[in-house]
Amino acid sequence: MMITLLFMILSFSPDIFNDPENFSKANPLVTPQHIKPEWYFLFAYGILRSIPNKLGGTIALILSVTILMTLPFTHTSNLRSMTFRPLAQFTFWTLVATF
Repeated sequence: MMITLLFMILSFSPDIFNDPENFSKANPLVTPQHIKPEWYFLFAYGILRSIPNKLGGTIALILSVTILMTLPFTHTSNLRSMTFRPLAQFTFWTLVATF
């Protein structure tokens, strides 16, 4: 009996159980609050929103993630850190003290 009543309500007036957010006018310049990404997805969200073509945005996103993944393997410098370079330490701390 209850299931029949539920099906009748859903058949004749299906908007009763809907979220009123679904009926607001869409604005392409403003992202709704419930869709806003977390801080760690902002780079991907920015790339996808800045390129109007879906395929272009997807390719740009894949390339950016690929670049981020290959960066640790591209460090081929033979220079040592500032620990072994007193002049570089002095220059660094002079810069820090200036600002």
